Amino acid sequence: MDQVKKILGIVWILLALVVAYYGLTMFGIPKIMSDKQDDNVFGWIILTVLMPIIVGGLGIFGWYSFTGEYADKNI
Repeated sequence: MDQVKKILGIVWILLALVVAYYGLTMFGIPKIMSDKQDDNVFGWIILTVLMPIIVGGLGIFGWYSFTGEYADKNI
């Protein structure tokens, strides 16, 4: 079971990278460059509030899982 947790840790880290990429290229930067004020505010909220929380959470959870913090011997 510990090997599955390590593999899923890698999956979570990769998922964090994918979310960061799509958050920046699809939602964040295009919305900031928009002329509409509603889109501009939404883009800044995504970049400064949501992206660090989501990417940081996925990355930390994946790192802990990969390094064995959730191993059966540590519980």
